[in-house]
Amino acid sequence: MKKLIFAGLFIVSQVACAQKYMSETSTITFFSDASLEDIAATNKKSVSLFDVATQNIAFSIPMKEFMFDKSLMQEHFNEKYVESEKFPKATFEGKVSGFDASKSGVQHVIASGKMTIHGKTKPVEIPGTLEMVQGKLQLKTKFMVKLEDYEVSIPKLLWQKIAEEVEVSMDVLYKVKAN
Repeated sequence: MKKLIFAGLFIVSQVACAQKYMSETSTITFFSDASLEDIAATNKKSVSLFDVATQNIAFSIPMKEFMFDKSLMQEHFNEKYVESEKFPKATFEGKVSGFDASKSGVQHVIASGKMTIHGKTKPVEIPGTLEMVQGKLQLKTKFMVKLEDYEVSIPKLLWQKIAEEVEVSMDVLYKVKAN
């Protein structure tokens, strides 16, 4: 009887573990469309967790890992705008609605929660899609971030080079989280 109970608990724990996913790969980009110069950067070092059972989702994005085509842009981004030494990461914590793990295909979802950038936290709702792909979950989203909402200031001399809103795109592939 003890073996049967142990086997049952083992199976239940394995099913529960299968409910939690961790990012395997991630690509986060931002794009600033300004009148004089477009600015783009890519970050492949973010970490994310998604618990299918509770629908909780969280991201941690190291700001210094955004890579630019021009090193001077990267330096200005880290030193003058997001102040990466003082605010080393951006985060998001929230809940996903609209996802049903028992269904296949692309599912349109909304992540509602709190995003923190530059030390400022704001409530947000971010639309996106989730899809099960060969036992892994793929999240895709694209949304706008107003720099003033996070007190990221643009010097008056550079207002034509940096847009007031930046477009953020995310493509994250999750794998089942190991214990």
